[in-house]
Amino acid sequence: MLTASASRLNGGVFEAVVAQAEMVRSLGGEAVVFALADAQSEADRPRFAPSEVRLFEVFGPRQIGYAPAMVPALLAADLDSLQLQGIWMYPSRAGSVWARRTGRPYYVTPQGMLDPWILRRGRWKKALARIGYERASWRAARRLHALTAREADQIGAATGRSDSLVMPNPAPSLGPAVAAPRPPHVVYIGRIHAKKNLIALVEAWARARLPAGARLTIAGWGDPGDVAELQASLATAPGAAFVGPVFGKAKAALLDSSRFMILPSHSEGLPLALLESWAAGVPTIHTAECNIPESFAAGAAIECGYAPEEIAAALEAALALDNPRWLKMSAAAQSLAGGPFSLATLAQAWCDIYAEGLAATER
Repeated sequence: MLTASASRLNGGVFEAVVAQAEMVRSLGGEAVVFALADAQSEADRPRFAPSEVRLFEVFGPRQIGYAPAMVPALLAADLDSLQLQGIWMYPSRAGSVWARRTGRPYYVTPQGMLDPWILRRGRWKKALARIGYERASWRAARRLHALTAREADQIGAATGRSDSLVMPNPAPSLGPAVAAPRPPHVVYIGRIHAKKNLIALVEAWARARLPAGARLTIAGWGDPGDVAELQASLATAPGAAFVGPVFGKAKAALLDSSRFMILPSHSEGLPLALLESWAAGVPTIHTAECNIPESFAAGAAIECGYAPEEIAAALEAALALDNPRWLKMSAAAQSLAGGPFSLATLAQAWCDIYAEGLAATER
């Protein structure tokens, strides 16, 4: 597993790498994680146990992530295959060099980073990255991995390759079935970033007609400027609060207290926040850009738009549901997390993919 950050600072990509390593171990394989060192790397190293995590010092700008020791370490590790999680930084260069020199299977998982909304931001930097190393990485990959069919189309448009395999990230293990209804508490858990559309969410909360005692809790982390803008917006939204980042037991407790999790994003790959919520029996409110139409079809989620008035309408509809209908949504959410998005289901599919790559290499 190769990634820019093996810590909470990598958001949902971090959780995806944790899950992928667990899947490899469940198949009897050995997972080794190669990542750029950051401020939370050591604190989050235990999340990968018993897998080994190798960290590399960055020289120069962090947003590039140049780590000259990474390529020699990859080559010396005698890996059977390598999977890159996330793009646009130096690990893409390291992965393509490893693939070219070893001839072994190399997989690239962009994790939603070829979404058109993302591509429109920092265009000149991404143009330089394409020329410098991304195109070489995409060419070197045995397979590009899309989390959804929609992302496969985006990958094809950006890379010129139409052969992406489509496989979602796995959900966490299921929590206990929810037996009793919850108060009107809506939560957001994730990065504080413009693409998450949180300012519109706060405005929607302020204008929505909500039941007595309704609360919105926003938990997460982000650049200081984004966090400050969010906190300033909360002054006009009674019942809404920002509580900072939550992890582990604190995150579980927040989900266990909530009636809905909301994600009004402009851009996502396949958000692990939704999968975590479903595993805990918490239905969701989210945009189509979250790329899981199965959630609406299964009755585990309510679709919202991007504008404050659209988000407000979705909040009103969600919190107006009676308890029997909400409990039905909760059960549908856990059915998704424990079925098509379960680690057991997806591990077997990955076993076949890895085996096919190794067999082709041996011929």
